[in-house]
Amino acid sequence: MEAALEAILFAVGDSVELEKLAKALELEPAETEDILHGMMEHYQEEDRGIRLIELDGAFQLCTKSELYEYLIRVAKQPRKAVLSDVVMETLSIIAYKQPITKLEIEKIRGVKCDHAVNKLVEYNLVKELGRLDAPGRPLLFGTTEDFLRHFGIHSLEDLPSMNPVQIEDFKAEAEEEIDMKLKV
Repeated sequence: MEAALEAILFAVGDSVELEKLAKALELEPAETEDILHGMMEHYQEEDRGIRLIELDGAFQLCTKSELYEYLIRVAKQPRKAVLSDVVMETLSIIAYKQPITKLEIEKIRGVKCDHAVNKLVEYNLVKELGRLDAPGRPLLFGTTEDFLRHFGIHSLEDLPSMNPVQIEDFKAEAEEEIDMKLKV
């Protein structure tokens, strides 16, 4: 029963009322409470990183306060952003065509790009450069210094150039795809 209670409390993460725990174990609340208090003592006696606390008739697993400094060290470490194919494709369009509007990106990709651009701004790989002097004054986007650092290049001139034959192949593929869509 202790293992079941531990699994429930770990998976839920928040406090769980005694009655809910008792019902899940198909036990009486008093019996469940006895098991929980036994678990509290075990966590207290053993050299463990977690403890079981009681909060107004509910129970929760949490980290021992004397170990917070270790949690803070991990939390302060920057998360490495993993770029999905969609986000990476959008980033490459921005890098090569900047300054560029969302509408221009969408014309190239053929789909909406709001989510991808927002992610790139959140990761600080792309920023707003200003507004285009056109109706609606759409935002212009371009890459940041973090983009250069992340990809190990010194300037945009260091971006790899595409082989002209590849460009023609891509154009032909795109035209075939457009023709197929028009036939459908």
